[in-house]
Amino acid sequence: MADLFFGGPFRRILYGRPFPPDWASASATAAMDWVETPTSHVLRINVPGLGKDDVKVQVEDGNVLTVRGAAPHAAAEKEREREKEVVWHVAERGRPEFAREVALPAEVRVEQIRASVDNGVLTVVVPKEPAPAQPRTRPIAVSSKL
Repeated sequence: MADLFFGGPFRRILYGRPFPPDWASASATAAMDWVETPTSHVLRINVPGLGKDDVKVQVEDGNVLTVRGAAPHAAAEKEREREKEVVWHVAERGRPEFAREVALPAEVRVEQIRASVDNGVLTVVVPKEPAPAQPRTRPIAVSSKL
């Protein structure tokens, strides 16, 4: 009964790490879709302009999937060096970075998680553990000595 009220989305709020997390300095949270199929959980996270070297995916604390991303500084620095005589009035776009944590269900294969980036979308596939076989009901003969 407690799982009904405290499971699922409330689990991270009630049993999560204390605030602020170590990624609290990240400027944004990436938009995410989470789809559950019969064999896996598929997470799709928007990471526009970032490549595979700019995104870090890892599992922490056994079942917490952490995704962090940041654009490299090198491109911005090269652009500014080329424009030494240019005067900047506003620089709001900055360096895009994000962080996202997702509590995974207990019945997943953490060691088989796969991630790929394609057209600005990070796809993380988390395979499920096969469901245990349902035990058959088997009648037991009852004997009596009387």
